[in-house]
Amino acid sequence: MITDEIKKLIDIAAEKIHGASHVVALVGAGMSAESGIPTYRGSGGIWTKIGEPDPRSFQNFMNDPKLWWERMLNPDLVNEESPERAKFTKALAEAKPNPGHFALVELEKMGKLDTIITQNVDGLHRIAGNNNVAEIHGNRNYYRCLDCSSRFLRDEFTIIDIPPKCPNCQGMIKGDGVMFGEPIPSDVLARCITATQNCDAMLVLGTSGTVYPAASFPTEAYMNGAYIVEINPERTPISDIVTTQIAGATGDILPLLVEKIREMG
Repeated sequence: MITDEIKKLIDIAAEKIHGASHVVALVGAGMSAESGIPTYRGSGGIWTKIGEPDPRSFQNFMNDPKLWWERMLNPDLVNEESPERAKFTKALAEAKPNPGHFALVELEKMGKLDTIITQNVDGLHRIAGNNNVAEIHGNRNYYRCLDCSSRFLRDEFTIIDIPPKCPNCQGMIKGDGVMFGEPIPSDVLARCITATQNCDAMLVLGTSGTVYPAASFPTEAYMNGAYIVEINPERTPISDIVTTQIAGATGDILPLLVEKIREMG
């Protein structure tokens, strides 16, 4: 329900975003949940149900990449071992962008959004139409070279050898999704840090504020004097430092925020 108080907060946020020069959106699992993708943690989260991945996942991959790829190329085996994971994978594959995603597309087209830093791997921002997206945890629709960081659409990449080799440098290819124990790809991390340091306003959208390094970005932006607006149904550890906190779903609030900004010309 959009109360009068929420409308006032939207007006305040719209004015601040409209007047900002460099706006960054930090997006978490809450936005994807509004597209039907279960969260990882919390009630109903996939890891709550089946347990968190092995913290040595990346090490295990590096120790035996061939085994990992054999499992990757045999999804029926993985689905049989974990029906809950199969449901999660199906939800990812079938998810569509929601009104919150499309609102960010409009904000980018209006020249009012520089960069989206997303913690989600579903690729929905790109599918919706955003161009300036930094996927700090990777994108499930891509493969990535561990040596040169080249990325390839899964549907367009031909696998000949297992593990496959990068056509650009012959490095080893893995899924673009960042595993437990795997460093954030340096090119993406550098882009996120630069965007955070340069922003004078940040939208914090549907993130729990507990997963680092992304959870540190709002605090860093705040310390640099940026205006911070958080849109989330519940308070988070970030709520204490934000300038404006709007309680609600991103799919409900963002379209109203963008409409207000559009009216300002």
